[in-house]
Order: sequence, then structure tokens, then C-alpha cells
Amino acid sequence: MDLMFKKIGKLFAGASSTGGSDVIGIDFGSSSIKVVQLRQEGESISLVTYGELQLGPYADTVVGSATSLDPSRLIEALLDIVREASVTSTYAGVAIPYASSFVAIITLAAQDPAQLPSMVPIEARKYVPVPINQVTLDWFPVPEKNGIAAPGKTRILLAAIHNEALSKYRAVVQGAQLKSAFNEIEIFSTIRSSVQNVHETVLILDIGAATTKLYIVSEGMVQGMHSINVGGQDMTSSLSKSLEISKDDAEEMKRQVGLTAKDNPRIERALSFALERIFSDIRKMLMSYELDKGVPPVSSVVFAGGGSALKGLEDYALSALGRRIVRADPFSKVGYPAFLKTTLDDIGPSFSVAVGVALRALSEK
Repeated sequence: MDLMFKKIGKLFAGASSTGGSDVIGIDFGSSSIKVVQLRQEGESISLVTYGELQLGPYADTVVGSATSLDPSRLIEALLDIVREASVTSTYAGVAIPYASSFVAIITLAAQDPAQLPSMVPIEARKYVPVPINQVTLDWFPVPEKNGIAAPGKTRILLAAIHNEALSKYRAVVQGAQLKSAFNEIEIFSTIRSSVQNVHETVLILDIGAATTKLYIVSEGMVQGMHSINVGGQDMTSSLSKSLEISKDDAEEMKRQVGLTAKDNPRIERALSFALERIFSDIRKMLMSYELDKGVPPVSSVVFAGGGSALKGLEDYALSALGRRIVRADPFSKVGYPAFLKTTLDDIGPSFSVAVGVALRALSEK
């Protein structure tokens, strides 16, 4: 099982250049499923179709809420989105939610690569918060942030996925009559599609329904990560309570107005309760990373995830962080009809994971 990548170049590879092929990238989010179908012909990669399906109604809750559906309901939802999006391929790469995984950078007392395969599983027991026989492990050596390795030490990017989660998503994909080519933790799919310049150091801000994920990426490698138990549904809940409106109405107001309602400061205050927690953690993470001597500064913050579509968020982030703000543009890595540009620019951050895992599926095939 290759949870991450077989070589570092694969993070930024598009696909191989042999033959024509179609693949699907599937992003099982907490509040929605997103699918992307890509086609490769020679050196050209093109978008065939895409779609998003909200999971709230399948759990008898409001749109935008995080859900925990059993496999039968997820199969139903996946079949629905495959049909509605007119997906024709059955070869799929699947992104596993960050919440079902464990990712960390650990340091081992070894520099000989031959020692690592035997050492990593043993050391992993100290970090993975569940019995090691309940997860599937993958790992990769990480270059030092400042290019200077500590004597006798090796930094390892350790990744683990709960076996129960792997079994669940395999069953869902098979139940939808698709072929699961591989499983990948969503963090790596996001990096593949959202980082445009491998030599740039960026912080990826991925706001989901239930959690917000932060990844610092330098020279194509994760150098730090952090998860916050605050997301889009918390903004909706705060807005609902503050304005004394239903969650359905609050979700719609959040999507349509966001932080731009200058005539009603109560809306901005309500949304800011969650945002202040998120951006406080971002500032701490940036400060901690950049305190190391010799590391390149974080040049920009890249918005990914559905929550980053909040209107007015870019101005809020610029004021809070004083860094260049960039919206993830995963569709820039594929070809598509010109009339779709405005739409794909708008939804791009939401499809970072789906496009990223589809790009890897092409390279695997």
C-alpha cells in the first residue's frame, strides 16, 4: 500500500506520456463527495467531467454539515455523483480524509538508509496513537529544512491510515462498481495540485466542514502540519445563534454574503469567532517554523478546501497575516474549454484534493 508517493517527484508529476487513458479522482470529504475525471492523450491532460455532492441530506442534516455515513449510504451517494456527473471511467484514485490518518515528522537516530525499513515500524509505535497493527504505515525521508542534517539523524515523514478506514473506503468504491487503484492521504493530493512552484515555501490553508488543516511545504516536501477542530460548520452554527436564524438560512447567508456584509457587522462578528481561532494558530505555526535558522520564509498562504470560498476571506487573511494570499488553482494543471474558466477558478480550491489524486491516478496507470 502506497499511502503517499513512491518518489518525491510524483508529488508534482502530471502523468506518464504513453497512450490515452481516463481516470477518476475521488475526494471523500466530511460534508461532500467530489469527483474529477481526467483524460490523457500523449502529453496532454484534459478535464472530462467533475461534480460535487453534498452529504448532509444523506444524513438527514443540513447542507455543509460534517457527516459520518455508513458504507451503504456512502455507496448510494457515490453512485449518485458518478451518474449525475456522467463519469465514464472506472479506474479511480481515492483520497482518504486527514481525520482517518496520522501524519508526523519524526527524527530517527540513523543516517544509513539501509537501517530505516527495520527502524521505522518500531519507532512508529511511539507516535501513532493506536496499536500499530490497526494501521497501514508508509514513510519517506525528509530533507532538512535548512539543508544541514544533524549528525547521525534522519528526519522521516511518517504516515498511517486506520485499517478500518481503508476497508470502509475500499468497500464503498467496490460497491459503486469502480476499481480503486490506490489510497492516498488527502494532504498529498492537495500539495500535488495546489503548489505551483516546487521551489517556493508556502503554507496551505485547507478549511473543511469540521476541521481546518495547515501544511507548510518547502521544496516539494511537507515540513510541518497542524489540524484545528474548527471549520465551516462552526461558522454556520455561530451565525445561526447570533442572528437567531435556522442553520439552513445561516449556511446560505454564509455562502452568499460571508464577510462582505458591511451593513450588518453582526454577520462578520459571528463568522470571526471561528476565524480568529484559525488565524491565531496560523500565526503561531508560521512563527515556530521561521524561528529555525536558515529556513526560507513562507512566501504565501494558499487557500484550499471549500471553506476558503468564504467571501471576503482573502482580505481578512491579508490583514491578519500580512502575507501574499493565493487561491489554489488545481485546474490550471489540466486543459478545459475556455468557457469554463470563471467557474473552475471559483471552485478550484474545493477540488484541490480530487484533482490532485486524479493526477496521481494518471501517473499510476
